[in-house]
Amino acid sequence: MTNNALNPDSGRSAEHAYQSIRDQILSGEQPGGQWLREGDLAAAIGVSRTPVREALRRLSAEGLVRHERNRGVQVQSWTPKDLDEVFGLRSVLEPWGCALAAVSGMADLHALRDLAGEMDAAAKHQPDVDVLTELNNRFHRAILEASGNARLCSLMSSIVQVPLVWRTFSHYTPEELQRSLAHHHELIDTLRAGDSEWAESVMRAHVRAAWTSIRREAGNAHSTSAAPADPHPR
Repeated sequence: MTNNALNPDSGRSAEHAYQSIRDQILSGEQPGGQWLREGDLAAAIGVSRTPVREALRRLSAEGLVRHERNRGVQVQSWTPKDLDEVFGLRSVLEPWGCALAAVSGMADLHALRDLAGEMDAAAKHQPDVDVLTELNNRFHRAILEASGNARLCSLMSSIVQVPLVWRTFSHYTPEELQRSLAHHHELIDTLRAGDSEWAESVMRAHVRAAWTSIRREAGNAHSTSAAPADPHPR
């Protein structure tokens, strides 16, 4: 039995600390590279250091922060080079997985359609980025699982990190978000048709569109010269 189970108040404090720090990181209030001090966080949140310590362990497991020996805890950051490596791998592996799924006969089209519909609903009015991120991960994971290639699924889970997906959705323009959602519906069409080339092409366009968006955001954060030209100037 955990300490939190023995002490519900402790569990609530840990959850409050986790949500508070997570929101600060994802909103940019605590930027990438920022060192996090347990005492400062505890004072700001209004809890003791113990729930903060537990929250930082959870955030480390999620990839939002990293522990550096003898230095402390730092907010994880991704340089444009890091993003190019991640999305470069995705643009090769995920379209291939989608092509495999189109001919495997294993794709659950009803479940995928439901997920796409839930994402459409979550994107209306004020988009709920947390919900969109969760649904998006389930959608992409379902397609990869339908590829029938377990090693590909395992490899992709190590490449695609939730914070990057969250950042992609949080920095989409309304037009980019609608394009991403439309891609999901078209991906379902490709799987229904059993057309591996179409499926591969749509998934590649989908990943590269996300790549363009997050590179622009990362480039602006590091230097305006690092950002690629916006292919859809407004």
